Amino acid sequence: MANMAQAIRMALHYAEENMGVSDVFGQDVGPPLGGVFTATQGLKTAWNAPLDERGIIGMAMGLAMAGQKPVAEIQFCDYIYNTIDLLKLAGNTCWSSYGQWNLPMVVMTPVGSGIRGSIYHSHSFDATMTHIPGWKVVMPSTPLDAYGLLLSACAEKDPVMFLKPKALLRIRGDELIPGEPGDDKQLSKMIDAPLGDRSKWKAQWPSVEKYLVPIGEAKILRPGSQLTVVSYGRTLPLCVKAAHALADENIDAEVIDLRSLWPYDWAKVKASIEKTGRVLFVNEDTEVTNFGEHLVRRTCDELFYQLLAPPKLLAGKFIPGIGLADALENASVPQLGDITQAMRQLAKTEP
Repeated sequence: MANMAQAIRMALHYAEENMGVSDVFGQDVGPPLGGVFTATQGLKTAWNAPLDERGIIGMAMGLAMAGQKPVAEIQFCDYIYNTIDLLKLAGNTCWSSYGQWNLPMVVMTPVGSGIRGSIYHSHSFDATMTHIPGWKVVMPSTPLDAYGLLLSACAEKDPVMFLKPKALLRIRGDELIPGEPGDDKQLSKMIDAPLGDRSKWKAQWPSVEKYLVPIGEAKILRPGSQLTVVSYGRTLPLCVKAAHALADENIDAEVIDLRSLWPYDWAKVKASIEKTGRVLFVNEDTEVTNFGEHLVRRTCDELFYQLLAPPKLLAGKFIPGIGLADALENASVPQLGDITQAMRQLAKTEP
């Protein structure tokens, strides 16, 4: 099974061959590195941009306005903040031109903790990005969803922010990508660049197929009747693991992978909360003005009389950065124990 970085790479290969993607670029995105997480190795349209985040976003906007279909990468989301005004302009172009101008561009950036990246390589970006209208925003938690969401992003007429949870980029999936060989070693030999001299290396791409995950469609990963847990990205697999463990305590939790942050699948979330009467939203962005707070507010507005307990948010601590030491990083953002305890407490809260 492919890991998420390989899935992204295969999706971009399919998109440049079949969907008109014209440029895949960013700092170290082209050869020989193929991106700091190797997600762009071997792509024929990949090239290296200067270390200039505003230049990268501005170039993507210009290419898209000229009728191209670029995929730009900011190497870590920590460095995308100096492009906020450009992201705002990209988001409002279609609206402000009364639909006359579209920007068919995708921006990828790795997000979140999990690699001991310390203060400059561990930020989240979901709360900030969902505050910029005009963009669609997605964050996968499995390789197959990464593949399908990225192809859907490349098919859009207007900008899509593809947030890559860096802690999951080397995690293999349990579902084959259509056309992927079933042998991990064979896949690696085909599309992973060797160490050392790569000047003559070329990827031998498998015959991957079109597979779309609709933007705005959540997925129920574990059905349950007593508690709804809504998450995405790095914390999603932890929520699933916690739910399975709590089943031994007769706590039956339903786990929803939001996958798309904007637009998001409120119908599926709402139906689950109406069924269980309890909901926990989990992500690792800082807890103040967190995207989960919006979901809590909407839950209270629309489902107040169906709730058996107050809706809860479990998120990252409101601190300027993430510490380098294991203990500091683990204390900064939700871990398995935190999620398990929050689920247990909410399930046992009396109406």
